[in-house]
Amino acid sequence: MITENLLDSTFGHDVKDWGKAKEEAQAVLMDTARAQSTISYGELARRISSVRFDPHGDDFRHFLGQLSWEADIAGRGMITVLVVHAGGDCKPGNGFFRLAKHLGRDTSDPDICWITELQRVYSDYAR
Repeated sequence: MITENLLDSTFGHDVKDWGKAKEEAQAVLMDTARAQSTISYGELARRISSVRFDPHGDDFRHFLGQLSWEADIAGRGMITVLVVHAGGDCKPGNGFFRLAKHLGRDTSDPDICWITELQRVYSDYAR
């Protein structure tokens, strides 16, 4: 279940480190958006030095959710639409689509949802 109190949690990590990790991730993701590209979960996790994340871990999944939720609150696209599986479908994971639905996105066709949000983020961060 997605609840707003998840926005306040650091999932056992130091509050300052969590905040620095968010800043690092946002910088990487803004650069990725400006390049109109995507980044794998593993690559993003490696590029964050303030907190060591397992790209398959629950804390990382919630961390990404916080980033997208905060971007949505700020009136921007869900920034973690850029974070995708390294192989296979090369799309965001199920958690992205659950949060997208919670935030009011039409997820009836996940591909259209993903492409629409991806284009929005590219546009939002091109400025």
